[in-house]
Amino acid sequence: MLILTNATAVQLDPPLVQEGVDIAIEGALIKEVGVGLAAKYPQAETRNMQGKWVMPGIVCAHNHFYSGLSRGIMANIAPCPDFISTLKNLWWRLDRALDEESLYYSGLICSLEAIKSGCTAVIDHHASPNFIAGSLKTLRSGFIKAGLRGMTCYETTDRNGGNHELLAGVEENVAFANLIDAAKAAGKEPYLVEAHIGAHAPFTVSDAGLEMLKGAIQSTGRGLHIHAAEDRYDVSHSHDKYGKDLMVRLAEYGLIGSKTLVAHGLYLSAADIELINQHDAFLVHNARSNMNNHVGYNHQLAQYRNLVLGTDGIGADMFEELKFAFFKHRDAGGSLWPDSFARFLSNGNQLLARNFGAQFGRLAAGYKADLTICDYSSPTPLVAQNVPGHLAFGMGASSVNSVMVEGRMVYQNGEFPFDVEPIYAEARKAAAQLWKRMDALK
Repeated sequence: MLILTNATAVQLDPPLVQEGVDIAIEGALIKEVGVGLAAKYPQAETRNMQGKWVMPGIVCAHNHFYSGLSRGIMANIAPCPDFISTLKNLWWRLDRALDEESLYYSGLICSLEAIKSGCTAVIDHHASPNFIAGSLKTLRSGFIKAGLRGMTCYETTDRNGGNHELLAGVEENVAFANLIDAAKAAGKEPYLVEAHIGAHAPFTVSDAGLEMLKGAIQSTGRGLHIHAAEDRYDVSHSHDKYGKDLMVRLAEYGLIGSKTLVAHGLYLSAADIELINQHDAFLVHNARSNMNNHVGYNHQLAQYRNLVLGTDGIGADMFEELKFAFFKHRDAGGSLWPDSFARFLSNGNQLLARNFGAQFGRLAAGYKADLTICDYSSPTPLVAQNVPGHLAFGMGASSVNSVMVEGRMVYQNGEFPFDVEPIYAEARKAAAQLWKRMDALK
């Protein structure tokens, strides 16, 4: 047993601030939260938090670990005057250039940097059309090496190879879900990684693809993870080709459920939103990505029953993401305050609970010991009601001191338990080769 003593216990939802608390951890779970636990459990190891924030882990609910080696990219990128040309000229060339080595280092670097930013879990959405079979297993190895909890899936699409590519994507999703089931049954390693069934977006998945995805969801018991209405083109395409709103089309194939994660949703109709809410699905808002791609602003955030925050591949600094999400909302004339965005951030733990079959997101007995520990000295009184204000206007990822996942410190006092510089060195080599392969693609 490990006891974190003298902690400032902080929860976002329901709001909580309690100073001088001890948190007893046994295995992967919180055993007890209270005062004087070190005396109650004299044989336990203790670590004095010295008043640091100890809070339930932070979740990035939508990311693209395949983009980890794109920072400062030096490939020849044609002008990108709109969203579709950005996809074609940059991201769809990068994903086609990925091989096993570059994907491994991309995923591992992203996992390390997510932890360093305070994340205990990341929900990933992957694409590598020339390395499909085995790609999710490669990403999983990076999660496990870093000690990060997460989910991943392959974004099924027909944008490169028609039905052959659709089938390969679905097969990779199913194979990975089966691998996860087998690993759970064997019980030889921590249960850190789960599976969604992935799809790129409605405009690159035919009805035949949706039928395949339906079968994959039914056979594996997993939920769909898909982009939708990130740009107006997705909506126009659906109306033109199928005569239907996006979620209506997906719902006809039984693809919306309580484990479904829809990314972006800027231009979803009222009927689409109602379908998402009726099926208890999640919408993930990616403020910085939307701004970067100049696709517009989602004015309908308050209409969703379940809303979470993600980055869409722009790192995993969720402190920064929360700030941008709130400030952009205010700039767009929105009426929500920081408490709403703190709740959206906390909601990522609901996604984990539904998919891992465990309790996440609270400092209470029986909940997973996935914890973010921050060294933050407040210049003003800190109480439950103003924690969101401290998040929006004060602290950031630089406050992160330690991160615990599954009851194990994967980042402590600003250091990883292993030397990461050789990993970064190899990543730099892999990135240079990746960029060369991009330039060789048409």
